[in-house]
Amino acid sequence: MFKLIANFKPTGDQPMAIKRLVEGLLKNYRFQTLLGVTGSGKTYTMASVIAKIQRPALILSPNKILAAQLYQEFRSFFPENAVHYFVSYYDYYQPEAYLPETDTYIAKDAKINELLDQLRHAAIQSALTRDDFIIVSSVSCIYGIGDPEEYKNICLKLEVGKKISPKEIVNYLKTLQYGKGSFNEIKAGSYIYDRELNKISVFNPDGSYLVEISLKKGGKATFVSQIKRFSLKKSKDDFLKIEIVGNYESLQEIKIFPAKFFVTPKEKLDLAILNIKQELKEVYWKFLEQGKIVEAERIKQRTLLDISLLERQGYCPGIENYSRHLSFRNPGDPPYTLLDYLPKETIIFIDESHLALPQLRAMANGDRRRKETLVEYGWRLPSAIDNRPLTFDEFFSKNFQMIFVSATPGNFERKNSKQIVEQLIRPTGLPDPEIEIKPTKNQVVDLLKEIKKRIEKKHRVLVLTLTKRSAENLTEFLLNQGIKAHYLHSDIKTLERAEILKKLRQGEIDVLVGVNLLREGLDLPEVSLVAILDADREGFLRNTTTLIQAMGRSARHLEGKVILYADQITKSIEQAVKETERRRKYQLAFNRKYKIIPQPIIKEIHETITEILGKVKEKEVSKEELEVFIELEENSI
Repeated sequence: MFKLIANFKPTGDQPMAIKRLVEGLLKNYRFQTLLGVTGSGKTYTMASVIAKIQRPALILSPNKILAAQLYQEFRSFFPENAVHYFVSYYDYYQPEAYLPETDTYIAKDAKINELLDQLRHAAIQSALTRDDFIIVSSVSCIYGIGDPEEYKNICLKLEVGKKISPKEIVNYLKTLQYGKGSFNEIKAGSYIYDRELNKISVFNPDGSYLVEISLKKGGKATFVSQIKRFSLKKSKDDFLKIEIVGNYESLQEIKIFPAKFFVTPKEKLDLAILNIKQELKEVYWKFLEQGKIVEAERIKQRTLLDISLLERQGYCPGIENYSRHLSFRNPGDPPYTLLDYLPKETIIFIDESHLALPQLRAMANGDRRRKETLVEYGWRLPSAIDNRPLTFDEFFSKNFQMIFVSATPGNFERKNSKQIVEQLIRPTGLPDPEIEIKPTKNQVVDLLKEIKKRIEKKHRVLVLTLTKRSAENLTEFLLNQGIKAHYLHSDIKTLERAEILKKLRQGEIDVLVGVNLLREGLDLPEVSLVAILDADREGFLRNTTTLIQAMGRSARHLEGKVILYADQITKSIEQAVKETERRRKYQLAFNRKYKIIPQPIIKEIHETITEILGKVKEKEVSKEELEVFIELEENSI
């Protein structure tokens, strides 16, 4: 089933780590930890575990940059299997909110990336139809996407010989939220009805194939005479332009899945609307009893407008706020998420777990505070609070085996793991970088000198600042000095981030300046220097874990070095330097024992997601045009 393809084999302590993790899975260990230093090949170890155990996997990453990198790597390791990318489909997202202090209502606003939306559908459909899938996801996987049973059961099932009229098929497609399309502008998640030829063409929501349904009349009835599935190819210049490949596959039957995640059968939708009306009635009279006339009229007008759209179209902007009613959940019940679409044998790897777990813990609390204010002032019904991410405890109540992966695992991983498997040896023999501490006075002038040394050798440099503004200002200064520099922080759009990292590796950029996104997991073997400005400013961005992770970015280069600009040795600096030096000595001792000469890493520069699937034109979205679910993007500082 899973076939791992790589031009190298496990070395160093990888074979031991793979063996122990597989044994742990076979012994039904619920939690394990892979403690692997930067450059030790943790991703390859994860891939090897999947290949050995032959089970599907979800790889949870703390941000979209690392998720994109992991997607590229797993795609190269498993070219014959279904590897998918599942992240928030918003390039920009402003959640709905209300500020009572200034009586300011902030309408939901977003910029949707249609490519990411299609990739999400592809991931879901593989999880439901294949055993050999690997899904690489951000924390987006803990947000609600509708009931998996409804998603599966409501699909349109057609087979050759089935009696069904074109009108019935078209109406069902509308129920599944497919839009009417045209061959002049083919769009994923649309259908085209050719009355003359009596054919209906349906474009899959992930844009991968077209189903052509031919119908014939036999007596008084109309039946399906032929089903063809055409592959679709995407334009390299514009991903949203889809072309039909000439060859096709004849099928005896087909399942057509919904074009959107929140889809409810008509009879259940009618019942859900009754429940929404009942809740509105209770909330409306409660506001009146409390003398809150404005709030009562506000919730009445807003909810009745949504109900009207639901009755006419089966959909309304912000439909996710009624997800509890649409899926008939009780108040407080957890939402349905990507995890509910996965078979129980799925292994969950939580990459960079020291970052991902705090994110999982914080998401639900922040979301609830915002929703409670909306409910209190009549902008949303109380049931909207149940449109939320999973809580930390709910996430871990899912009965999956999990492997935490980190160079610096936290207390949760250490306390709950049945075993902690260390992977401290780099197959290349490269030790952890040397560390130099310099004063902060004139740190930018000194940094410029160090950068120029690296550029002469055709090396790359990472620089970490404390704020996004300082990252942008430093980048502007370097550009004025003739340095090919770029900044990278959370304001950069999802797919653009991977493009910037590729340009760094290719030499189009020599220096990358960032805040918090240049810490974990980035595989950049061309980087020989990591410079951390104001390293003695104790806090989240300069704690022990952060410093160890940041310093590790130069551990993939023969001349790897770290410069900490600091006027005092904080406790975090002391601990980070001590641990890095311990790991450096461990690697050097291993090298001496086995007469290993450190070798530079030669790593292929993979295609980015947009290069794999085409370029993307973004779609500006107003509140009225928003798609069907809220996802709060992780907000890196």
